[in-house]
Amino acid sequence: MAGPVVAAKDVIALCEKQGFLAKQVYVVFTTPTNGMEPVMANLQEHLAFQVELENRGIMVAAGPHWTDDETEWQGDGMVVIRARSLSEAKEIAADDPMHKAGARKFTVRPWFVNEGTVTVRLNFSKKSFAIV
Repeated sequence: MAGPVVAAKDVIALCEKQGFLAKQVYVVFTTPTNGMEPVMANLQEHLAFQVELENRGIMVAAGPHWTDDETEWQGDGMVVIRARSLSEAKEIAADDPMHKAGARKFTVRPWFVNEGTVTVRLNFSKKSFAIV
């Protein structure tokens, strides 16, 4: 689709003026390179890496993508991370043991988050919480 483009800095300024979140994050899309066997062979190291990113405050969210009928996992996934730049986000993604082993390849896209809600329900008497 051809047409006029809008500079990112103009979108950022508008969103900040409107009082939106205006938070820059990066989305890592990851895809198997040679079937599921290499993915499964590297899964434990990958999950440990993900938990490390979470503990360091880098990861926003992550998880697998099911098939369109929601019945299978064919190895695709997505990770949303905090980074200072696209190049730093690519470095973080490259450190994933899944990518280092060549079990999956990745692409990184900037994502400017503006709207949405995360609801957390705290139950004091049961000392529990739920993300709703």
